Amino acid sequence: MMLFDTTGMIYLIPAIIFAMYAQNKVKTTFAKYLRVTTRKGYTGREVARTILDDHSLQNVPVEMAQGYLSDHYDPRNRVLRLSREVYQGTSVAAVSVAAHEVGHALQHANGYAPLTIRNSIFPIASFGSSMAWFFVIGGFIFNSINLIDVGILLYLAAVIFQVVTLPVEFNASNRAMQLLGSNGFITQDEATHSKKVLNAAALTYVAAMATALAQLLRLIALRNRR
Repeated sequence: MMLFDTTGMIYLIPAIIFAMYAQNKVKTTFAKYLRVTTRKGYTGREVARTILDDHSLQNVPVEMAQGYLSDHYDPRNRVLRLSREVYQGTSVAAVSVAAHEVGHALQHANGYAPLTIRNSIFPIASFGSSMAWFFVIGGFIFNSINLIDVGILLYLAAVIFQVVTLPVEFNASNRAMQLLGSNGFITQDEATHSKKVLNAAALTYVAAMATALAQLLRLIALRNRR
């Protein structure tokens, strides 16, 4: 009953479909604008290094990361890592993603509250998302509503993490657009393309939040049908 509960799956299936759409959207959009070279010809690394230096963040190195779409800012080690396509690339997609990740470095340096909150709750959210089902399944096995409730509370931390992630990502994208334009890395018409890249990336975080919320509602539905 727990694994094949139709009521719970009503919440989850639309969210999964949305997540698949978002993943496809970001991949196709990134691939499309990876082929569009900017007129100024700056690489993603040059964009990142210039912005970081302009904001007195010379101590934040820019490294090449392994993997496709593996770009990220590591707040623990204060390192910006860009995939090869972004690090070496001069495309609209490359400079847009690089500027977005720099946005996270600036958030960290400026003590941006949502980022601070997200970093603080990450260990709890990570533990909650991985352990929640053990408590829920244990609750059904041992007929304990208390164990199920613990599992739901643990998973709630993961949901909160996804919710807090949204303003962090949208703010980083807004910073990226401003920085790309004010520093002359892209032209006005290229800014439209850049925004499409960043909007597609943001959609994946919206989908992640929707999926987490749907999973939480499914857990609650399972509990109520116990």
